[in-house]
Amino acid sequence: MKKVVDVSAGVITRPDGSFLLGQRAPGTFYPGYWEFPGGKVEAGETPAAALARELDEELGIRAQVLHPWLMREHHYEHAHVRLHFFEVPVWSGEINDHVHSALAWQRADHLEVAPMLPANGPILKALRLPRTMGITHAGEIGVDAQLAALDAALADGLRLVQIREPGLDAAARAAFAAEAVRRAQAAGALALVNGDVELALRCAADGVHLPAAQLAALGARPDLPWVGASCHTRAELERAAALALDYAVLGAVRATPTHPDQPALGWEGFSALAAELPLPVLALGGLGAADMAAARAAGAHGIAAIRGVWGAAR
Repeated sequence: MKKVVDVSAGVITRPDGSFLLGQRAPGTFYPGYWEFPGGKVEAGETPAAALARELDEELGIRAQVLHPWLMREHHYEHAHVRLHFFEVPVWSGEINDHVHSALAWQRADHLEVAPMLPANGPILKALRLPRTMGITHAGEIGVDAQLAALDAALADGLRLVQIREPGLDAAARAAFAAEAVRRAQAAGALALVNGDVELALRCAADGVHLPAAQLAALGARPDLPWVGASCHTRAELERAAALALDYAVLGAVRATPTHPDQPALGWEGFSALAAELPLPVLALGGLGAADMAAARAAGAHGIAAIRGVWGAAR
């Protein structure tokens, strides 16, 4: 059995959304491949402490903010690696590399370097997932009002929309989904249909969002570019990971009018459930744009909201 090696990796980001990659030097495993900076977790270290040390040693920078993000496992020929990814949005010092052949600032939607280290490749899709999901509720506020709110949010930067309309009849839901998908995609946003793979395919949506009950009954991942799921327990989150879904939504962080009888997790409960998963997790439940910093500190990729997004999209 291969020894399990814990490694910390940093997604060092700039305000424009770009992140830093390093090219592995000759004489190492996978020379010439590109990776996120980081290194081995030493005995007695936490993954966060290991990354802070490695960034200082490798790049000469001091991480001032470390957000826990994902944990992925990969079996190389020489080792079973457990990679702890952290987002590093704030650091001090000038980058002065000591270990890589080259460094490059890249964007997930337009990668200009290759090849990526195998364990790091799946991280790129997670970095393409927008940080805020707006969940529609046209059945409550009316189709025209929801479309107007959608247009305003898209103009304000919203780039991820879940079309969730249990209150509309089948014909109205299909018509609304088609129009919402059209408007979202025209603005460069991802549009996902809740719970209906066939409708998602018919209206050329980017993917489907699965309710928890549908996730539990699923035998395989639907054949769509983006697939996510609503989760409320660690078992559901692990099921989403096992099916190689692209993200999960976990809640409720706070009590909400949509689910008034569901106990609130709070940020501590959210963090405990979402820790060390291989897929990004969006926080849900009474949240808005002002909660993004708290969400990221708790390990969330971002936030999802029904009421808190329309009018405050980011």
